[in-house]
Amino acid sequence: MNAPPLKVVLAEDNYLVREGTRRILEDSGEVVVVAAVGSADELLHAVRRLVPDAVLTDIRMPPGNHMDGIDAAHQIRSRHPHIGVVVLSQHADEAYAFELLKFGTAGLAYLLKDRVGDVDALVHALREVCRGGSVVDSIVVEALVTRRSRLAGSLLDGLTPREIDVLRGMASGGTNAAIAEELVLSRSAVEKHVSSIFAKLRLGEDNVDRRVTAVLTFLRDSALHDPGQ
Repeated sequence: MNAPPLKVVLAEDNYLVREGTRRILEDSGEVVVVAAVGSADELLHAVRRLVPDAVLTDIRMPPGNHMDGIDAAHQIRSRHPHIGVVVLSQHADEAYAFELLKFGTAGLAYLLKDRVGDVDALVHALREVCRGGSVVDSIVVEALVTRRSRLAGSLLDGLTPREIDVLRGMASGGTNAAIAEELVLSRSAVEKHVSSIFAKLRLGEDNVDRRVTAVLTFLRDSALHDPGQ
Protein backbone atom coordinates (compact mmCIF):
# COMPACT_ATOMS: atom_id res chain seq x y z
CA MET A 1 0.00 0.00 0.00
CA ASN A 2 1.39 3.37 -1.02
CA ALA A 3 2.15 5.93 1.68
CA PRO A 4 -0.28 8.88 1.77
CA PRO A 5 0.92 12.16 0.24
CA LEU A 6 2.93 14.38 2.55
CA LYS A 7 1.46 17.73 3.54
CA VAL A 8 4.27 20.24 2.97
CA VAL A 9 4.71 23.99 3.51
CA LEU A 10 7.08 25.46 0.93
CA ALA A 11 9.09 28.63 1.62
CA GLU A 12 11.02 30.42 -1.15
CA ASP A 13 11.20 34.17 -1.76
CA ASN A 14 11.64 33.89 -5.54
CA TYR A 15 8.14 33.53 -7.01
CA LEU A 16 9.17 31.61 -10.13
CA VAL A 17 11.35 29.18 -8.18
CA ARG A 18 8.61 28.76 -5.57
CA GLU A 19 5.89 27.97 -8.10
CA GLY A 20 8.21 25.72 -10.13
CA THR A 21 9.13 23.75 -7.03
CA ARG A 22 5.46 23.49 -6.05
CA ARG A 23 4.63 22.07 -9.48
CA ILE A 24 7.49 19.56 -9.37
CA LEU A 25 6.47 18.31 -5.93
CA GLU A 26 2.76 18.06 -6.64
CA ASP A 27 3.28 16.40 -10.02
CA SER A 28 5.08 13.59 -8.18
CA GLY A 29 1.79 12.58 -6.60
CA GLU A 30 3.59 12.13 -3.28
CA VAL A 31 3.33 15.66 -1.93
CA VAL A 32 0.51 18.14 -1.37
CA VAL A 33 1.82 21.69 -0.93
CA VAL A 34 -0.63 23.12 1.60
CA ALA A 35 1.01 26.58 1.54
CA ALA A 36 3.71 28.32 -0.48
CA VAL A 37 5.16 31.44 1.16
CA GLY A 38 7.90 33.99 0.56
CA SER A 39 9.33 34.88 3.97
CA ALA A 40 10.41 33.29 7.23
CA ASP A 41 7.60 35.03 9.14
CA GLU A 42 5.00 33.69 6.70
CA LEU A 43 6.55 30.24 7.01
CA LEU A 44 6.25 30.18 10.80
CA HIS A 45 2.67 31.45 10.59
CA ALA A 46 1.72 28.78 8.02
CA VAL A 47 3.27 26.04 10.15
CA ARG A 48 1.33 27.16 13.23
CA ARG A 49 -1.91 27.34 11.25
CA LEU A 50 -1.64 24.21 9.10
CA VAL A 51 0.66 21.85 11.09
CA PRO A 52 2.13 20.09 8.01
CA ASP A 53 4.10 16.86 7.90
CA ALA A 54 7.21 18.65 6.66
CA VAL A 55 8.65 21.99 5.54
CA LEU A 56 10.83 22.69 2.52
CA THR A 57 12.57 26.05 2.89
CA ASP A 58 15.27 28.10 1.22
CA ILE A 59 18.17 29.02 3.49
CA ARG A 60 17.98 32.75 2.65
CA MET A 61 14.67 34.58 2.90
CA PRO A 62 13.27 37.90 4.05
CA PRO A 63 13.43 39.66 6.40
CA GLY A 64 17.16 39.12 6.95
CA ASN A 65 18.13 37.37 3.70
CA HIS A 66 20.93 35.61 5.57
CA MET A 67 20.10 32.32 7.30
CA ASP A 68 16.42 32.93 8.02
CA GLY A 69 15.54 29.45 6.75
CA ILE A 70 17.87 27.86 9.29
CA ASP A 71 16.56 30.06 12.10
CA ALA A 72 13.01 29.10 11.12
CA ALA A 73 14.00 25.42 11.02
CA HIS A 74 15.28 25.64 14.61
CA GLN A 75 12.06 27.29 15.77
CA ILE A 76 9.88 24.75 13.98
CA ARG A 77 11.77 21.76 15.37
CA SER A 78 11.64 23.26 18.87
CA ARG A 79 7.91 24.01 18.78
CA HIS A 80 6.76 21.10 16.59
CA PRO A 81 9.20 18.17 17.00
CA HIS A 82 7.06 15.94 14.75
CA ILE A 83 7.48 18.26 11.73
CA GLY A 84 10.51 17.52 9.56
CA VAL A 85 12.42 20.35 7.85
CA VAL A 86 14.42 20.24 4.62
CA VAL A 87 16.63 23.28 4.01
CA LEU A 88 17.76 24.11 0.47
CA SER A 89 20.94 26.10 -0.07
CA GLN A 90 23.23 27.25 -2.85
CA HIS A 91 26.18 26.83 -0.48
CA ALA A 92 28.20 23.61 -0.27
CA ASP A 93 30.24 25.10 2.62
CA GLU A 94 29.92 22.69 5.54
CA ALA A 95 29.64 25.62 7.99
CA TYR A 96 26.03 26.17 6.92
CA ALA A 97 25.24 22.52 7.56
CA PHE A 98 26.78 22.81 11.04
CA GLU A 99 24.66 25.88 11.74
CA LEU A 100 21.55 23.88 10.87
CA LEU A 101 22.60 20.83 12.89
CA LYS A 102 24.10 22.55 15.93
CA PHE A 103 21.14 21.74 18.20
CA GLY A 104 20.69 18.19 16.89
CA THR A 105 20.20 16.45 13.57
CA ALA A 106 16.93 14.51 13.97
CA GLY A 107 14.24 15.57 11.52
CA LEU A 108 16.53 17.87 9.51
CA ALA A 109 17.98 17.74 6.01
CA TYR A 110 20.41 20.03 4.20
CA LEU A 111 20.34 19.80 0.40
CA LEU A 112 21.86 21.90 -2.34
CA LYS A 113 19.39 23.77 -4.54
CA ASP A 114 20.48 21.69 -7.51
CA ARG A 115 18.29 18.95 -6.00
CA VAL A 116 15.13 20.92 -6.84
CA GLY A 117 15.12 19.26 -10.24
CA ASP A 118 15.51 15.80 -8.70
CA VAL A 119 12.04 15.08 -7.35
CA ASP A 120 13.03 11.63 -6.07
CA ALA A 121 15.80 13.14 -3.93
CA LEU A 122 13.45 15.82 -2.59
CA VAL A 123 10.68 13.37 -1.73
CA HIS A 124 13.19 10.98 -0.13
CA ALA A 125 14.53 13.79 2.07
CA LEU A 126 11.02 14.92 3.03
CA ARG A 127 9.95 11.41 4.01
CA GLU A 128 13.22 10.82 5.87
CA VAL A 129 12.87 13.94 8.05
CA CYS A 130 9.22 13.04 8.74
CA ARG A 131 10.54 9.77 10.22
CA GLY A 132 12.96 11.73 12.40
CA GLY A 133 15.95 10.92 10.19
CA SER A 134 18.55 13.25 8.75
CA VAL A 135 19.91 13.79 5.24
CA VAL A 136 22.89 15.88 4.17
CA ASP A 137 23.76 16.44 0.52
CA SER A 138 26.58 14.15 -0.62
CA ILE A 139 28.65 17.13 -1.81
CA VAL A 140 28.46 18.67 1.66
CA VAL A 141 29.31 15.30 3.24
CA GLU A 142 32.37 15.17 0.99
CA ALA A 143 33.44 18.57 2.34
CA LEU A 144 32.80 17.40 5.91
CA VAL A 145 34.87 14.25 5.54
CA THR A 146 37.69 15.94 3.61
CA ARG A 147 38.03 18.74 6.15
CA ARG A 148 37.77 16.41 9.12
CA SER A 149 40.48 14.19 7.68
CA ARG A 150 42.89 17.14 7.51
CA LEU A 151 42.66 17.79 11.23
CA ALA A 152 45.18 16.22 13.60
CA GLY A 153 44.11 13.39 15.82
CA SER A 154 41.00 12.52 13.83
CA LEU A 155 39.41 9.17 14.62
CA LEU A 156 38.65 9.05 10.92
CA ASP A 157 42.36 8.43 10.39
CA GLY A 158 41.72 4.90 11.61
CA LEU A 159 39.11 4.16 8.93
CA THR A 160 40.01 2.34 5.74
CA PRO A 161 39.22 3.98 2.38
CA ARG A 162 36.28 1.61 1.94
CA GLU A 163 34.95 2.50 5.39
CA ILE A 164 35.17 6.18 4.45
CA ASP A 165 33.08 5.41 1.35
CA VAL A 166 30.49 3.65 3.51
CA LEU A 167 30.53 6.55 6.00
CA ARG A 168 29.74 8.99 3.21
CA GLY A 169 26.82 6.85 2.17
CA MET A 170 25.56 6.62 5.76
CA ALA A 171 25.76 10.37 6.33
CA SER A 172 23.90 10.95 3.06
CA GLY A 173 20.99 8.90 4.39
CA GLY A 174 21.67 5.74 2.41
CA THR A 175 20.44 2.38 3.69
CA ASN A 176 22.81 -0.58 3.84
CA ALA A 177 21.15 -1.96 0.71
CA ALA A 178 21.57 1.34 -1.17
CA ILE A 179 25.22 1.65 -0.11
CA ALA A 180 25.88 -1.95 -1.16
CA GLU A 181 24.42 -1.26 -4.60
CA GLU A 182 26.34 2.00 -5.03
CA LEU A 183 29.68 0.50 -3.95
CA VAL A 184 29.07 -2.88 -5.62
CA LEU A 185 29.40 -4.76 -2.34
CA SER A 186 27.34 -7.46 -0.70
CA ARG A 187 24.90 -6.32 1.96
CA SER A 188 26.72 -8.40 4.58
CA ALA A 189 30.01 -6.68 3.65
CA VAL A 190 28.40 -3.27 4.17
CA GLU A 191 26.99 -4.40 7.53
CA LYS A 192 30.49 -5.43 8.62
CA HIS A 193 31.91 -2.08 7.51
CA VAL A 194 29.17 -0.23 9.42
CA SER A 195 29.91 -2.19 12.60
CA SER A 196 33.62 -1.48 12.20
CA ILE A 197 33.01 2.24 11.64
CA PHE A 198 30.94 2.58 14.80
CA ALA A 199 33.51 0.65 16.80
CA LYS A 200 36.40 2.79 15.53
CA LEU A 201 34.49 6.04 16.08
CA ARG A 202 33.37 4.90 19.55
CA LEU A 203 29.76 5.66 18.72
CA GLY A 204 28.07 2.76 20.47
CA GLU A 205 25.65 0.25 19.05
CA ASP A 206 24.52 0.40 15.43
CA ASN A 207 20.90 1.57 15.36
CA VAL A 208 19.34 2.40 11.99
CA ASP A 209 17.36 5.33 13.36
CA ARG A 210 20.37 6.91 15.07
CA ARG A 211 23.30 6.13 12.85
CA VAL A 212 23.17 9.25 10.66
CA THR A 213 22.68 11.39 13.75
CA ALA A 214 25.66 9.74 15.44
CA VAL A 215 27.95 10.22 12.46
CA LEU A 216 26.94 13.83 11.90
CA THR A 217 27.17 14.62 15.60
CA PHE A 218 30.69 13.24 15.64
CA LEU A 219 31.66 15.29 12.59
CA ARG A 220 30.01 18.40 14.04
CA ASP A 221 31.32 18.21 17.61
CA SER A 222 34.86 16.92 17.16
CA ALA A 223 36.82 20.15 16.58
CA LEU A 224 35.76 20.53 12.96
CA HIS A 225 36.68 24.19 12.77
CA ASP A 226 40.30 25.23 12.38
CA PRO A 227 41.56 27.05 15.47
CA GLY A 228 42.46 30.13 13.46
CA GLN A 229 38.96 30.68 12.10
